[in-house]
Amino acid sequence: MQDVYVVSHPHAEHTQLDLVGGWHDSHLTARGRRDAHLVAEELNRRRDTPRPIRITTSDLARCAETATILATTLAAPVTTDPRLREISFGEAEGRPNDWLAQRQVPAPEDNRLDHRGPILGAETRREVATRVGACIRELMTDIVHDHVVVTHGYALTFVITTWMQIPVDAVGFASFATTPGAITHLRLDDYWRNRALLSLADTSHLTPIRPER
Repeated sequence: MQDVYVVSHPHAEHTQLDLVGGWHDSHLTARGRRDAHLVAEELNRRRDTPRPIRITTSDLARCAETATILATTLAAPVTTDPRLREISFGEAEGRPNDWLAQRQVPAPEDNRLDHRGPILGAETRREVATRVGACIRELMTDIVHDHVVVTHGYALTFVITTWMQIPVDAVGFASFATTPGAITHLRLDDYWRNRALLSLADTSHLTPIRPER
C-alpha cells in the first residue's frame, strides 16, 4: 500500500483579513500554526508502516510554514514546488474579497476549462490543473515513499484528479471541497492497483474554536 496525505494549509493571514489569496504570499496566523501542529500529530498517529515518507509543498509561505512544522514531527524531507500554488487571481490578489466579487464572472457551461474572466492576469482552470498535474505525476513515479502534499483549497481538486489519473479535459466540473487544516487521504492498492479516496477534508483532529464572550 502507498499512502498519500493531502494537507490544506491551515488558517492564514489573508483569510483573517478577508483578502483575496491566490499567489498573495500571506503567512499562517497563530491559529494556523497551532493547527499545523495538530495536523502533524495526526499524521504521525496514522503512520503504521515503516515506509519512508516525504513532503512536497507549494512554495507560498502559508504552505511552506505548514510543511516545516510537519517535517519536524514526521522527520521527513521537504521539497518546495511552485506548481502546487493556489490558482492565481491576477490583479485581484491581496485586495479585499469584495473587490473580486464585484468583478468575477462565472465560467460558462461550455467553457469551464479555458474561461479566464475579466480579472487581468488570472489563471484558467486548465492552467492550474496542468501545472498541479505535472507535479503530482512526478510524485507518482516515486513508489518507494509515502507522500504528504501541502497545498491550497482550489489546487487540491487537481491533486486528487491527477492522482486518480483523470485527464485534464475531464475535470471541467470537478470539485473536491476542503477547509483549512484538513487532511485528505489517498491510497494505492499494491495488488489491484486501485486508487482510493479514503477520506476527504477530514478535520476531526482539529480542536474546535471556542466562541469569544
